[in-house]
Amino acid sequence: MARSDTHGAFPGQLLAQARTIGLEGLIVRAPRATIGAVVGELNAGTVPAVDERPFVAWLDDRGPLLVYARATRRAVPAGKGYRLGTIVGGAVEFVATDPRRYDLAERVTSATLPAAEPGLDWHADETSEDGLDWQTDTDAGLEFGAPGSTGGLSVSNSGDADTHPVVEFRGPVTRPALTNLATGDVLEYDLPLAAGDLLTVDTRAGTVVLNSTASRINTATSRSVPEQTFTLPPGTTDLTFRAAPGSSDPTASATVRYRPAFW
Repeated sequence: MARSDTHGAFPGQLLAQARTIGLEGLIVRAPRATIGAVVGELNAGTVPAVDERPFVAWLDDRGPLLVYARATRRAVPAGKGYRLGTIVGGAVEFVATDPRRYDLAERVTSATLPAAEPGLDWHADETSEDGLDWQTDTDAGLEFGAPGSTGGLSVSNSGDADTHPVVEFRGPVTRPALTNLATGDVLEYDLPLAAGDLLTVDTRAGTVVLNSTASRINTATSRSVPEQTFTLPPGTTDLTFRAAPGSSDPTASATVRYRPAFW
């Protein structure tokens, strides 16, 4: 925005627009008797549609990248090619409403709620001898028990653009929350999830859906940021899974699904 009292302008947020993908030099080749049917298949695959489809392009040594796009324009020259069985100079144009390109492989990282280690086994019950198990016969030393859970998870975006994750909270848990430790941004929802319940937060679409049917975006707490602002920047991001006091079931979990994003 231009400054009113001096030279220059105020820097604002730069937002990329839709990505246009052009495919030129298209050749349609078939026996003369079936060239019309082949063109018909091409037409059927590039008709106007509401939903975008996966579009993968491999341009160079960086490998294939994925966008979601739909065909918006096509051109199949009408001429002698129909009689020869070879049509040259065709073209198709696609538009991706999300301009970012994504890695083909989806990354998945999960965490459970924090749980303390069980600690030393004193063998103080009536069926065993009192005292610590020193495990002297195996030279293993004291047995402190299996490691507990910290509720933390790390995700790595190897691209150069922020990416929007899908966060899945599984019960039983009350008031599940996921926090970005670097920014302090929180996704938190004040509702109880029973065993088997799944709360899916799509941060790109800005939706919060319980068991794939009912919207629960109204349960976002005052600490929770708008879903579409919760992104994973390039590099490693540390997150933590927490819940209301008293929620400690080890089967509850938070899962983060994402793809590294590129401009």
